[in-house]
Amino acid sequence: MATALVIENDPTDDARRLGEWLTEAGLELWVVRPHAGDELPADLEGYAALVVLGGDQQAYPLPDGSPGAQWFPAVEGLLRKAVRYRVPTLAVCLGAQLLATAHAGLVERSPSGPEIGPGVVGRRDAAEGDPLFRYVPLIPDVLQWHADEITELPRGATLLAASTRYPHQAFRLGDRAWGLQFHIECDAAMIADWATDSAQLAELGYDPELVVAACASVLPDIEEVWQPFAARFAALALGELDDSTMRRGLPLLGH
Repeated sequence: MATALVIENDPTDDARRLGEWLTEAGLELWVVRPHAGDELPADLEGYAALVVLGGDQQAYPLPDGSPGAQWFPAVEGLLRKAVRYRVPTLAVCLGAQLLATAHAGLVERSPSGPEIGPGVVGRRDAAEGDPLFRYVPLIPDVLQWHADEITELPRGATLLAASTRYPHQAFRLGDRAWGLQFHIECDAAMIADWATDSAQLAELGYDPELVVAACASVLPDIEEVWQPFAARFAALALGELDDSTMRRGLPLLGH
């Protein structure tokens, strides 16, 4: 069975529903938890895919110049190798920000303030030629929970989804690496954990119970769109999705 390396950066943001969708689609998951002391592999040899999850850390350096987490340079190294060697990659929220910074993109504290709760993003025209996004609706439901944003995409990235306040919601690097600023992995319990004593909710003046209820109400709509998306990603990793037509028209980073 093909195995995906899953990097869990924060114990509060595990693979959850995304992990279930990927295993249902035929991928085995090997979860590495560097926050708990697990060692990251030096390369992606033997892995059919790479998944990098979110977290409460920041993708840019701390004021003293150190990384947002001590293992982030290693994660960025794996992300660069994944793009260079065309390993199917899915990076979510913080993971997407690390995918950007690993390729000279820019991530900063968002001047628009935190973005939290259910929302929608708009699919861009470029998504029509993308093997994963071409079947996503024009305005899909998503869940947001971030205070940082990707303010500059890496050179050569293809923007696939945007919103008014946060223009870089989804992008692709090369032909097999995708970054999603929004969350698709959450269930109601995960959102409830995030909402407990949340400084971001307090900053926005949001009622935690109302936020959790609003998020829970859109979970069926999110599953309707993003479960098939995850299944297409798994099919790509398993060699069951033909992306050769799209690939012929794309510049491949690192080549």
